[in-house]
Amino acid sequence: MAYPLLGVPDTGDTAWMLASSALVLLMTPGLAFFYGGMVRSKNVLNMIMMSISAMGIVGVLWSLYGFSEAFGDNKLGLIGNPAQFFGLKGLIGTNAVKASPADPSTGAAAVDQANIPLAGTIPMTVFVAFQLMFAIITVALISGAVADRMKFRAWVVFAIAWSTIVYFPVAHWVFDFDVKDAAGNIVHHGGWIANKLQAIDFAGGTAVHINAGAAGLALCLVLGKRKGWPKTPMRPHNLPFVMLGAGLLWFGWFGFNAGSSVSSNGLAGSTFLTTTFATCAAMIGWLVVEKFRDGKPTSLGAASGIVAGLVAITPSCSSVNVLGALVIGAVAGVLCALAVGLKFKLGFDDSLDVVGVHLVGGVVGTLLIGLFLAPESGAGAGGAKGLFYGGGFDQLGKQAVGAFTVLAFSFVVSLILGLIIKYTIGIRASEEDEFKGMDESEHAETSYDFAAVGGTARTAVKEA
Repeated sequence: MAYPLLGVPDTGDTAWMLASSALVLLMTPGLAFFYGGMVRSKNVLNMIMMSISAMGIVGVLWSLYGFSEAFGDNKLGLIGNPAQFFGLKGLIGTNAVKASPADPSTGAAAVDQANIPLAGTIPMTVFVAFQLMFAIITVALISGAVADRMKFRAWVVFAIAWSTIVYFPVAHWVFDFDVKDAAGNIVHHGGWIANKLQAIDFAGGTAVHINAGAAGLALCLVLGKRKGWPKTPMRPHNLPFVMLGAGLLWFGWFGFNAGSSVSSNGLAGSTFLTTTFATCAAMIGWLVVEKFRDGKPTSLGAASGIVAGLVAITPSCSSVNVLGALVIGAVAGVLCALAVGLKFKLGFDDSLDVVGVHLVGGVVGTLLIGLFLAPESGAGAGGAKGLFYGGGFDQLGKQAVGAFTVLAFSFVVSLILGLIIKYTIGIRASEEDEFKGMDESEHAETSYDFAAVGGTARTAVKEA
């Protein structure tokens, strides 16, 4: 039988996955507000534009070859076949209908079953949309590490190249599972982490967060430090924006994690809960660190703790029970709060703590599966167990191989891409443009019209 399998989708699963896709898309504007509030006022529009531009760039690439590169048949053991679904050929179809017999009482004629391409129980087109949103936000996450100093055109070039060379192949490794027909024959070969290594990454701890965090670290090193960092204070200009962004991210993350069940079922419900509880624990963990270290818990800390918990529970939300989720969240909140200070000790300018939150949080959540994988969880249905449930070190080893392979691959390739851009079109804004602000120098706009503050209608007309 040809791949993809054909059939009639389940309407309930389809409705849930359409809603989940929309929720995940909302995360990118949420991230734009989260990052935008954390930078100085002269750079907020540039920060938002990096996230919003990822929507357009990745959307076009995904429709042409990105989905095919991630979910086409395995080639060379590393990527999907880019030509298999080029332009999403063969996936756009009419409505599917189930067969029905003739009904003499109404005169209705018999209807033959009409099939469309499926991904499990949902239309393949819905799966395409859902996975697109993951690709978009992964690219957008990287931008937090390069805030205040990267040329916008360099960002665009990097986003195109990184999506093609790094994200799409890694998504194939992690998210593309082998598919069997009704007779048990493999009709589609997926990626090596999911199928051969069998490391667990339910919703993107490796493919999204470790991947983006490693790329952010590489770009930090290529770009160098912001002028005046770390001596000059570079405080968030709008903490309400940050809190709003964190709230939108938490809201959208339910589509990210619970939606990764690709069905409206009990697994979606359990991942919804583990996502919630881990995030609550992480926020508290971060605030406790701030209280003991700095004397005051902050709103920025609360927002950062929320994101750290969401990151850590992303790979493990299907693998743990409630107690495991609470522990993973608390550990991530504490470790990420401590990790954000490493940039000062090691001297790399990770502007908005992409490394400290996403790279560290992704590694923590991915590795702790090896300890807390519970037999009663969705991922434990196949008999796998974590170390604390008598499973030994086997799963922990698999998790480590998956996590650090993605980390190394993303870091090395991102470093090479950054250096190529640096020595061709240039990657960093000039000192003058950096001082002026990226909003004005890169986009000829300002986020706030300070000159009009306190003015009257008469002065506004005169100025116009």
